[in-house]
Amino acid sequence: MPKVVGVKFSNTAKIYYFEPREHEYTQDCGVIVETARGIEYGTVALLPMDISEDKIVGQLKPIIRVATPKDTAQYKELEARRVETMTIAHEKIKASGLDMKLVDAKYNFDGQKLVLYFTADERVDFRELVRELASTFHTRIELRQIGARDECKMLGGIGPCGRPCCCAAHALDYAHVSIKMAKNQGLALNPGKINGLCGSLMCCLEYENDYYTEVNKLMPKVGSEVSLADGAKGVVTAINQLKKTVTVKTQNKDDSFTYSTVTLDELNAYKENEVEKEAEATQTEVEDERQDQAEVEIEVSDKQAADQTEAVASQAEQQERPERPERKDSRGKGDHRHGREGGKRDYAKRPAREGKPQGTGENLDKGKSRHHGNGNRYGKKRGDRSEKAPQGKPEQN
Repeated sequence: MPKVVGVKFSNTAKIYYFEPREHEYTQDCGVIVETARGIEYGTVALLPMDISEDKIVGQLKPIIRVATPKDTAQYKELEARRVETMTIAHEKIKASGLDMKLVDAKYNFDGQKLVLYFTADERVDFRELVRELASTFHTRIELRQIGARDECKMLGGIGPCGRPCCCAAHALDYAHVSIKMAKNQGLALNPGKINGLCGSLMCCLEYENDYYTEVNKLMPKVGSEVSLADGAKGVVTAINQLKKTVTVKTQNKDDSFTYSTVTLDELNAYKENEVEKEAEATQTEVEDERQDQAEVEIEVSDKQAADQTEAVASQAEQQERPERPERKDSRGKGDHRHGREGGKRDYAKRPAREGKPQGTGENLDKGKSRHHGNGNRYGKKRGDRSEKAPQGKPEQN
C-alpha cells in the first residue's frame, strides 16, 4: 500500500493526497506542492500513513518541500493583496457592462497567475475584460465561471439550522439530494425551509435519509385505516418518525372524533395478533378444502372401481353364453321370398302343384304360361294379331 500525506488548501474542507518523500511533517505545517493549477501553498491535515490504492484518484504527485518562513510570509502577502485585487476587478467588471458577479480572487504561490471566479446566468464573452485586467495587474489572468454551490462553498455562511454551511465547513463532496428525501422526512415542500443559501436543496437532507427510509417502511401511511387494541378502527392523521408514534382519529357513537397517539410497537402488537388470527383462519380453510378434495377423490375412485367390476362381469357373461347357429334359407341363396338367384325367377326349382305339371324352361320359351296351357291369360297365342274390332266402330282396311 502506498504511503501518503493529506494536504488541505485555503477555504476548502477536502483533503488531497501527496507523496511524502523524505520530509518530516507536523500537524498543520505548511508545504509547497504542485497541482493542476500550478505551485500551491497548503497545510498538512493528515500525517504520513498507508492507504489502499483504490482511494487514490489520478497520479500521486510528490510534495516539493516543507514551507520555510519565507514561503509562509510570501503566502500571507498574497492573501493580503486579495482584498485590493477584488476591489479593482469589481470596478473593471462594472465598467465593462458585463452581466457577471465576482466571487473570489486567488493568486498562485509564485504570484505569476491570478484566477478570478465569477457567476453568471448565461455565457459571457470576457475577452476584452481579460486584456484590460492583464494590463492592470501585470500578470496572467484566468476567469473561471462557477455555479451557486461553488459560490456558497467559497464564501461560506450560516445555514437555516444556525450552523456554518456543510459544504464550506466539513463536506468533502457535494451531496446528491432530491425532493424525495424531503418527502421522506415529512418536511413542508417550502423552498424557504428546504433550500440552502445557494438556492438548492440543503446537503443535510442526505444525512438522515437512510434512517427515515427504513422507518417509513414500518410506519403506516397518512390517511390509511388502522385498528387499535380496543378493537376500534381509525384513520392515521400524522406520524412521527423519530419517536415512532402514530396519531389516529377515531369516530365515536355521537359522531364526535377522538385523537389518540399510540406507539408503533403497540400498533404492531395488535396487528400481529390480527395477522395470526387471519393466518389461523386461512390455515383452517386450507385444511377444509384439502379434506373436501380427498373425499371427492375417494368417491371418484369408488365409482371407477364399481364401473370396472361391472365391465369385467359383463365380459365374463358374454364369454359363457353359447353361440347361436347360423340361420340358413330353406329356399337356397338369393331372395328367400321368390327363390330368386341373380334377380330371375327359377320356376324349375319350384315344387309342382297337385294336378298340374311342373313348368320347364322350354314351355316358357314357347309362350305358354301356368294359367293357360298354350296361350296367355286371355286365351290367345302370342304373336296372333288377328282379332275382331270392337263393336260400334267400322273395321279399318
